[in-house]
Amino acid sequence: MMDHQLAEPISFGEDGVLRPKYSDDNIHEVYWLNVFGKKQIELVGRERLLSVPGSCVEALPNGSVLLVTHPTAADFGSDAARVAQARALVHLRPDLEFETVIGTLRERTLSLVPVEPRFHPDVEPLLKHQIEHVPLSERPQKTAEFNAYRPPEPAEWLPASAALSANVRRKDAVPSQYMELTRVLDEFLFYSVRSVYRVTPLSLTEIDVVLLSHVSLRLGGAKDVAHMVPAVGVYLGQVLVKNLGGEWILRKQLEESQVRIGNRVWLPFVRAQRYLSSQQAVIDYSLTQFYREAERRRS
Repeated sequence: MMDHQLAEPISFGEDGVLRPKYSDDNIHEVYWLNVFGKKQIELVGRERLLSVPGSCVEALPNGSVLLVTHPTAADFGSDAARVAQARALVHLRPDLEFETVIGTLRERTLSLVPVEPRFHPDVEPLLKHQIEHVPLSERPQKTAEFNAYRPPEPAEWLPASAALSANVRRKDAVPSQYMELTRVLDEFLFYSVRSVYRVTPLSLTEIDVVLLSHVSLRLGGAKDVAHMVPAVGVYLGQVLVKNLGGEWILRKQLEESQVRIGNRVWLPFVRAQRYLSSQQAVIDYSLTQFYREAERRRS
């Protein structure tokens, strides 16, 4: 699959439609395992196909020809396997230069060398999720990019001395809205975060992962963001209150409310506004990182 993806046998046209890269029946690539059909046999010649150098060349009962270039698939990227692959293609395509073909195959092998993930711990679950949705052939390069990625340090906080004063006396003002807004959030998440009503740090990570998958589908514009900011902000604030001993500083304008922890006040609604602005923002301003920063700074 990795070799096939790197060869790019199909691509998107200008109209966005996926179509074959080549419009003819010529043999443009040879892989570890190949089956040549009637048109290709007629084009190249059965005798030439059956004489191709390879580990296994066999005429199949239906008239097609099977070619395996190297004994084992596991080392398809080894130099010996690449040489065998190049020789087979040049045999079938005498118009190609061996050195050019082997050079291209060796470049593919280099691009497939595995890269060990060393992701920033605050966003590791999100980047692992992203890697799983990257084509196999692109994972080493993308893993290297993610290893170098560092999310912006959370800036949605103020010294406690700079906090806005509370102008809502009812201590249950936020809790009274909490369940309703959590239901709104649950619906927005396709009811896919089972821990959403547990209000834990793990819940935040699960929300991050779900929104990372669906935010481009669900955030149609400013109206959607405005609708979801209160729900995400209240939920994030409640996680701080419940798990870090935070205290709400309530404001008549809900989105001005803050959570005091130690000598800082945290601004969950400001974070939510940034977080919901784009798919990349879900990583740059993740709820998980915000929580972990508050946890580190709570003393």
